Amino acid sequence: MTTSELVTLQHLKRKAIIYIRQSTPHQLLSNQESLRLQYALRQRAIELGWSDDNIEVIDSDLGITAATAQQRPGFKELLAQVTLGLVGIILSYDVTRLSRNCSDWYPLLDLCGYKSCLIADRDGVYDPGSANGRLLLGLKGQISEVELHTIRSRLNAGILSKAGRGELALTLPVGLVRNELGVVHKDPNREVIDRINLVFEIFGQRKSASKVLEMFNSEGLLLPRRNRFGDVVWRKPSIAAILSILKNPAYAGAFVYGRTRTLKSGSLSNQPQQKHLPMAEWKIRVNDIYPAYISWQNYERNQAQLMDNYAEYDRNKTRGIPRPGAALLHGLVYCGECGHKMVVQYKHVTRYICNYLRQQYRVPVCQYIPADVIDEYVVNAFLLALSSVELDAYHKAVKTQQQSLETVERAHSQQIERLQYQVALAERQFNRVDPDNRLVAAELEQRWENALRELKLAQETYAQRPQSQTVTLLPKELKAAFINIGQKLPEIWHSGTLTQVQKKSLLRCLIDKVVIPECCS
Repeated sequence: MTTSELVTLQHLKRKAIIYIRQSTPHQLLSNQESLRLQYALRQRAIELGWSDDNIEVIDSDLGITAATAQQRPGFKELLAQVTLGLVGIILSYDVTRLSRNCSDWYPLLDLCGYKSCLIADRDGVYDPGSANGRLLLGLKGQISEVELHTIRSRLNAGILSKAGRGELALTLPVGLVRNELGVVHKDPNREVIDRINLVFEIFGQRKSASKVLEMFNSEGLLLPRRNRFGDVVWRKPSIAAILSILKNPAYAGAFVYGRTRTLKSGSLSNQPQQKHLPMAEWKIRVNDIYPAYISWQNYERNQAQLMDNYAEYDRNKTRGIPRPGAALLHGLVYCGECGHKMVVQYKHVTRYICNYLRQQYRVPVCQYIPADVIDEYVVNAFLLALSSVELDAYHKAVKTQQQSLETVERAHSQQIERLQYQVALAERQFNRVDPDNRLVAAELEQRWENALRELKLAQETYAQRPQSQTVTLLPKELKAAFINIGQKLPEIWHSGTLTQVQKKSLLRCLIDKVVIPECCS
């Protein structure tokens, strides 16, 4: 078909736009014939009556999917020119090139119908302003959208089938590597393995990611991370990096697929956002696929601890981490009248206050109670419950402290050994270069100097550590108090030896929540 009765002189006075698009960069390289057919639409426009000077090709969307119009500058340019009434006809090899989303397709049809702009594909020329033209174009747009859904469903079915067996080759976190046969092993670098184990060990002791970060920073230890090329690099630790290790189920040996869900954003940019799903909503989980750094039970305890550390009293009913505040029961106190968690108010005196209903419905506060009285009552009950307990807490504490010191010492030794190797490697590379090749020699010399600087910094940090990095032996009296902790704890509690954080941590070992009835207010 070379002519059409729908083309009028009014259309020919305006330009003809040829819209060209390929869905992916791979198609752009491999589907060359499809690309030639799309560029050949220029001849089709000439046959319909447009001069060569009045034909414009928009091909800036090559390699971009048509699932949405947000990331397609060429499609936006097309809409702008149609809106200005500059376009007489839009030519595309088929409607799937223009859009695979009806929410983008039908506004284009409305706009073209209002501006008297024709749409043409390999099957014919259509007038979106007529009933028949809109019907045919609408059906083609719907078929295009369903076709994209069908293609995705077929691809996802294969992915889900492979993921269900734990055989899908997902990107591995640092500390796990996949060999040529696809088998996953721990990283052969012992420093990487020990540093990741150190993160889990310190978190198990201190129960807080921020405490792990404080320990790493105080010791001057780095954390292994992967760069954008997949190589292991050593960087200064951050909360995000530590949490990514603690929350990744691969370190517990589990293959997990579908931990996140893509949601459409309501912002102006309309960028899709990734939402992390709770463990119960993960799509696929297969345990014992990878070599584990921790057990699955330990992983679940870590996740429960991390969730409990968030100080979101009203929304998630979590306790938060122990803080230095005067109130010993912050995060543990519930209102016996309405059942909501009470918060701490530090104003003149410390109080527990239930103001949830007041915030939501502007009704009077349920309870407003001085904290000292409640704390004293709970502490006495806590000490009474432990009065008959005898624990060898001293020897366990000494053993744990000794293990931690040995682990940190080994981490320092490995870090210095790695930096010494990097210095030696940089020196060998510099000595092998031709001295006349000054450009390369200058770069290798700079690398050697940087390696020496990092080694010197690590050695100085290690040397500046307190010399008494040994287990502190307690006096006999205090040692006896630890051994007979149940009877001696009241004396230790009121002696001022324990900090507020330590007292709160002890209370949380035995107490999950404290409910204050209305009669106490």
